[in-house]
Amino acid sequence: MAKDKKRYTGTGHRKTSVARVTLTPGTGKITVNGKDVHDYLPFEVLVMDLCQPLDVTNTREMFDVEAVVSGGGFQGQTGAIRLGITRALLAYDANTPADSENSYRKVLKAAGFITRDSRKKERKKPGLKKARRAPQFSKR
Repeated sequence: MAKDKKRYTGTGHRKTSVARVTLTPGTGKITVNGKDVHDYLPFEVLVMDLCQPLDVTNTREMFDVEAVVSGGGFQGQTGAIRLGITRALLAYDANTPADSENSYRKVLKAAGFITRDSRKKERKKPGLKKARRAPQFSKR
């Protein structure tokens, strides 16, 4: 198929992390910033979280994933890569109508992977110790 000879890209954001993800037809190898995903991410839970869109759509062994990620910590980077993988899968599946049974969009939307998690750290306010934490009250 001519469809499988291409590269599919997606960009994901989470907290302060940005990930550029490229899917190429392959055997399921995942590379993050030039390293194997198990060498890059310190916890297996993060690797499982990152692979969820591939598992839900049963495409784990179908694509090689290459991600370039910057900013934030491991948790934010994992979320950014996951969103990037989701968007790349949607780019791959662009020819399938969204309402058909085989649509990745329907499955990914039901799992909640298409929506970007917009939560960020709230800024510190003047006169407070943190964003909302007031200084300790002293009666005397």
